[in-house]
Amino acid sequence: MSSGWSWWVIGLIVFNLGVTFLLFLWAPRAKVPVLPDGTTGHVWAHGVLREGMHRLPGWWIVASFAMYFIAFGYLVLYPGFGNHEGALGWTSGRELAAATAANSAKLDPVLQRLAAMSVEAVAGDAQAQRLGARLFVDNCAACHGRDGLGNTRLGAPNLTDADWLYGGTGQDITTSIRGGRTGVMPPWSTLGEATVKSLAQYVLSLSGQPHDAAGAVSGEPTFKTNCVACHGPQGKGNPLLGAPNLTDDIWLYGGTLAAMETTIRDGRQGHMPAWSPRLSDDDIHVLAGYVYHLAHGADAAAR
Repeated sequence: MSSGWSWWVIGLIVFNLGVTFLLFLWAPRAKVPVLPDGTTGHVWAHGVLREGMHRLPGWWIVASFAMYFIAFGYLVLYPGFGNHEGALGWTSGRELAAATAANSAKLDPVLQRLAAMSVEAVAGDAQAQRLGARLFVDNCAACHGRDGLGNTRLGAPNLTDADWLYGGTGQDITTSIRGGRTGVMPPWSTLGEATVKSLAQYVLSLSGQPHDAAGAVSGEPTFKTNCVACHGPQGKGNPLLGAPNLTDDIWLYGGTLAAMETTIRDGRQGHMPAWSPRLSDDDIHVLAGYVYHLAHGADAAAR
């Protein structure tokens, strides 16, 4: 803190303590005019409630004075009076550093142990699951939900169904977390509204959902002309591109006819941010194990 700011803080403290002290001296002796009935004359509720006047209780005055002088003791012992460091030499920075060091002493051996394991093995480790759950809640739950069930409004996939856009191996999940993912479904509004509707019917038919058979037949040539490059001839998707499988009835933005038409007509743009700037490699490794655990549950625990 610069000398100017230090003196500014000192001035504010002295001013506030001085005003407080004067109020303590004045308040017990202050003369407040009252009516013969002992009230101030202020009324509420059409005169039903009247404001009374009583002296401050002695215990309150004594306690307040005690707190006032304790404040002086605090400013002597701890930093707060400008650049004064405090007689105890305490600082929040040192307190944080000590707490961080103590936490690291407990956490580092655990992370080193887990780092030597595969993501799939980490997924079955009870201690890793507890650490991963905290990392997930702190960093991932805002989009994927606390339980990892996803959010169709955001295009955040469900992480519990073992259906993966970019692959579901431990390495695939680690890559997604570390570097992020960006998926683009181009808009196909140029095909015309009738074509968009028939194409949506064909996509519904791929996953065995109720659909208009005639519309699906009409939409099939359009799919094979425009969509197979990403989704494949059978609509099975492509993890290399992040193109979803259209045959499993699992939908990133919802599987209703209206949602399907919106996706085809307007396109979609999904973004999974890269977490490498925020999380360490050890954190990402544990988090990948937790995400793998979400999808495999008991199978992961048995590894």
